[in-house]
Parts: sequence; structure tokens; C-alpha cells
Amino acid sequence: MQFTESLIEGRLIQRYKRFLADVRLADGSVLTAHTPNTGSMRGCAEPGSRVWLRDSGDPERKYRYSWELVETGDGVTVGINTGLSNRLVEEAIVDGTIAELQGYGEIRREVKYGELRSRIDLLLRGHATAADCYVEVKNVTLVERGVAYFPDAVSERGRKHLQELAAMVASGARGVMVYCVQRRDATAVSPADTIDPAYGEEMRRVRALGVECLAYQAVVSPREIRLWQGLPVL
Repeated sequence: MQFTESLIEGRLIQRYKRFLADVRLADGSVLTAHTPNTGSMRGCAEPGSRVWLRDSGDPERKYRYSWELVETGDGVTVGINTGLSNRLVEEAIVDGTIAELQGYGEIRREVKYGELRSRIDLLLRGHATAADCYVEVKNVTLVERGVAYFPDAVSERGRKHLQELAAMVASGARGVMVYCVQRRDATAVSPADTIDPAYGEEMRRVRALGVECLAYQAVVSPREIRLWQGLPVL
């Protein structure tokens, strides 16, 4: 995925009220940007960090600018926009990067499914020999000592998605959780047991029932974000 316009560089002053961030631009001006990330952004929201914003070009929008990237203290560029993860995974399926999800003739987005009528991120259909595949995507930004962790805050919604995937597997379909790691310094992905032990417990339970857990890592820059290699899920 390439950014169609040049991102605007600045320095983070603070993130607050979860969805807002004050950023100082190179000319000294300060603006408030939308933060498209519902997590804690642990390790990715330190005041003074170098950040990049996208201009929506819509003067009527309440917060015209969106925070897209941050550079950590270790010099690693991280994509913090959780809204891009589905697109990145879909592109990686289409271009063949995600080998485990090849052979399907149709990709549908945001399809209602399950008893709770949730929306699956991606539904893959039309495989010659495999069942329909329900794909849930999670964005991962937290890395500590080379391991990427999900979630970075307690996530009841994340546990529900695991349970729904397990129900689809029980019905005869494939259920796949894809962890989209928007940074280059991870060597593996693990449930964040110290942050949300219930999520880790549920993840291990549904894997034993046949839910597949995949992780793919992105190269991230102010020009593009692209998934390029798989990572082991611990």
C-alpha cells in the first residue's frame, strides 16, 4: 500500500482522549490529529517522538489530519493506523505473500457471520478443494525484546473474535487469525499474557480446536507499508 500523498512530519506533544494527538510541525505550529488506534499504543506514543500525519484534504472534517506513523526511540518506524491492517492483509493475499491463504477465487470484506452477526474482516471463497475461510485481522504495534505482543490493552472484543472463529471451524469452515505487525523489528508474535491473560488463554484454547494463527510483518516507511514475510506465532 503506497501513500498517495506526501505525509507531513512533526513531533508528538501528547496523545490524549485515546483518539487525539497534538503534534508540533517543523514550522513551529501545533495541530490536533485524529489517532486511528483504539489500543494503548504502549511504546509508540512517547512525547517528542517523530511522527507522520496524513492530510485528508477535507476542510470540513473535524480533525483533518490523521496520525499514521511513529518512530520509536530505537529508530523503528511503526504504522499505528489499525484501519489499514485489513487492506494490507488483503493485498498480501492477492499478491501471493500470504502463502497459507492462496487458491481462493473470491475475497469479500466485512461480511456478517456467526450467531452474534459480527462482521468478518475477510471472507475467502471459491477454493477448488478447501472450505470457505473466515479471516480476522489484528494490528500489532507493541514489540519488546524482539517479540511482538497482542493485545496492548485488555480486549474483550478480541476474545469474542477468537470464539467466533472457533465456531466457524466447528461448522466445517476455516478460521484464521492474522496478526499484522506494522514494524520491522519483531522476530515472533505472542499473546500478551501480562497485559490480557484471558486473551492468551482463549487463543491457546481455540488453536487447539483448529483456528489457525498466522503473523506477517510489514516494512514501513512514509512512502508505503507492505507485508513481506511471515513470523512464528508462539
